[in-house]
This record gives sequence, structure tokens and C-alpha cells, in this order.
Amino acid sequence: MVAATHQQSGIQALVKHAVTARQLSRHEHLRLTSAMLSDPSLPAADRFHINRLLDYVRAGKISLVD
Repeated sequence: MVAATHQQSGIQALVKHAVTARQLSRHEHLRLTSAMLSDPSLPAADRFHINRLLDYVRAGKISLVD
């Protein structure tokens, strides 16, 4: 349970940092998409934040960097 809570707060922190910096590394992108696809217990709030971030990437508001 503690590990899941730590992962969730890590996801939210990662999303917040990417939105503030307006860039997302490809490794971070992979981490977020993997969490969405592989963790069915991921809370709806985390899914919402990840989807919002990925929408920003598609819209060009956040750029992917290497």
C-alpha cells in the first residue's frame, strides 16, 4: 500500500513538473503511458492528470525532449 501511494504521488509530481516546465522527456512519457496501460488500480485522479498532460503534448503546449 505504501509503494502504491508513493507511486501515485510520484506521478502527480511528474505531471506538475512537466506542466510547469512545458516539456516532458521521452523516458517520463514512457513511464506515464506505461502506468496508464499496466496498472488497472491507478486512481481516476492520476488517470485524469496523465490524460491532461498527454493532451497538452498532442496540442503542442508541452514538447517532448530527449
